Amino acid sequence: MKTLSLGLATICLGLATLASADTTVPLFFTADQGVGAAVGTVVLSESKYGVVLTPDLKGLPPGIHGFHLHQNPSCDNKGMAAGGHFDPQKTEKHLGAYSDSGHLGDLPALTVNADGTAKLPVLAPRIKHISDLTGHALMIHLGGDNYADQPEKLGGGGPRLVCGVIGQ
Repeated sequence: MKTLSLGLATICLGLATLASADTTVPLFFTADQGVGAAVGTVVLSESKYGVVLTPDLKGLPPGIHGFHLHQNPSCDNKGMAAGGHFDPQKTEKHLGAYSDSGHLGDLPALTVNADGTAKLPVLAPRIKHISDLTGHALMIHLGGDNYADQPEKLGGGGPRLVCGVIGQ
């Protein structure tokens, strides 16, 4: 499994080098008002295969976390002001990053290491340009993501843990 993760990370990092202009998004724990403590950044890079999201995060609970692009450029109210997953085609389906039939804001799950750090890049193949992300919120949920609405709605990610606004 470590070899597969290392290989995927190497591929994603290689894809990031093909990018034109990177955008760095600061991420913070969610709070009742505004944002909480900083947890790091996610760098957005364009590649011919889609947008690569490269996290440099710390202080998170270990494990797999739901990772999504949300509609509104706000992290207020414990992240709820961000609205739902970005879904410009109004599919109303949570099917994951690789299905053309679901939310465009569904990203591959984020992996957090045992020490609370996340550095493994993910590729969003359906999102071709960083400008497609601008004016939205990047969200990390407390729980994982099964890329379905069953048995729990929106993949079962639960509370919104970390949030950052892209391009503002």
